[in-house]
Amino acid sequence: MRCVRVHRTTLKSGITRSPEFRRKRLATHAVNTGTMCGNGCLYCSTRAVMRMHPSFAKCGESPFAPGFAVVDPDTPARVAKDAQRIKQRGQVMLCTLVDAWAPEAQEYELGRQCLGAILAEPGWSVRVLTKRDCVVGDYDLIQQYADRVLVGLSITATREKEDIMRIIEPRASSIGERMDALEEAARGGLRTYGMFCPLLPGIADAPEQIDQMVAFAVACNVEEIFVEPVNPRGPGLRRCQEALTQGGLAAEAEAVGKIRSNRQWSSYALNLVRNVQRSVRRHSDISKLRILLYPSRMLPEHVTEIRQDDAGVVWL
Repeated sequence: MRCVRVHRTTLKSGITRSPEFRRKRLATHAVNTGTMCGNGCLYCSTRAVMRMHPSFAKCGESPFAPGFAVVDPDTPARVAKDAQRIKQRGQVMLCTLVDAWAPEAQEYELGRQCLGAILAEPGWSVRVLTKRDCVVGDYDLIQQYADRVLVGLSITATREKEDIMRIIEPRASSIGERMDALEEAARGGLRTYGMFCPLLPGIADAPEQIDQMVAFAVACNVEEIFVEPVNPRGPGLRRCQEALTQGGLAAEAEAVGKIRSNRQWSSYALNLVRNVQRSVRRHSDISKLRILLYPSRMLPEHVTEIRQDDAGVVWL
């Protein structure tokens, strides 16, 4: 595992309202344990979203530079205060911008501490999302509040593609390890949901690959299945293309590079919607599907086509 430069900072927020994630039907509130996590996913849109955050200037890093993380070890203390203070409670997404079980966060057990602080107060529920299988170590805590926690491992490809995804997600747990962690949650009776995001072209968007992932989700007793096309903002697609090329994966690099064009990205998103809808109808219940889609990023004719059958689509 490649090392990263870890910067410690102090943020202002603990639990915040998240209108964006309410629209996505993921949560009403958000907690973030830093401004950049150490998983190093090349497609990550956090860099573009957070590029003006003062923490980057403070630690002397460009938000688009590789190989660093910004973490706040004091996050649980603020979360505990907010969990007590806020009267209108709801579902907290842990996390929306970073991974609370990434290596630099795990050093301080931020995922576990934040979970404990939120769940200690009645009226809160939590949606966990991580790319790290070390979350299994916190299943004992989650089990104590099993009715109030949804466990999700971000699955971005099938097991046979995990060597490719190691190039793109260099410090995340492997695809197989994430799948094993979600299976363990299901075996333990924990509530689960599927998060297939993003599904990159040429790697994870073919019908047979989507079928495998949906069938896996069904086997894990998921309550919901979330899918999202890769976010084209920022340099993420270019970075993925370059890394795949350097890794000798010319076909995959070409497929990713192709959707750097707005028209081709829109076509990719349209095909992804249709492939996922067909698969979920075949293996599961379409009412469980949540395809997160921004129509402003698509060609008008593709939006019109999807609206003719937009079952499971969450328009943003």
